[in-house]
Amino acid sequence: MSAPRLRTTPLPGIGVRYDLVTREQRQLSVVAHRDGARTVNLYRTDDPDSCAQSLRLTGAEAGALIDALMPSHHSASLLYTTDLGLVAERVEVAATSRWNGRLLGETRMRTETGASIVAVLRRAEAIPSPAPDFRLAGGDTLIVVGTREGVDAAAAILGRE
Repeated sequence: MSAPRLRTTPLPGIGVRYDLVTREQRQLSVVAHRDGARTVNLYRTDDPDSCAQSLRLTGAEAGALIDALMPSHHSASLLYTTDLGLVAERVEVAATSRWNGRLLGETRMRTETGASIVAVLRRAEAIPSPAPDFRLAGGDTLIVVGTREGVDAAAAILGRE
């Protein structure tokens, strides 16, 4: 049996949606909200576009469930967190983003949020420590480091159309 495929969809300003079709052809999704909460949705078998059940979990409840399901789980976008309250997270620049083709310095990211862009992933290339004159492109994945609030604010700035 092949491994299940988990499809991810960025939800700017909200978080990330993860979609899975089970072996029994049941469709479910989890919306990972930026504040740590999770919404688990199970769709009807006769109409996969209609939600049959929806369950909103707090961050702590989601953490307990994750531990029960898979102790080694980690968020696809959350790279690291420390006791100091810093996180590193992946934030994608959409092809339709107003920042597509503009300079990183124009975002005023560090000034506005206190968060830093420490690397840019573009296709198969990693660009460490991009300078303010680095030109962003749709599809770039930025590695943003800062406080939870700073990273959320950075994602909001990058998500503006």
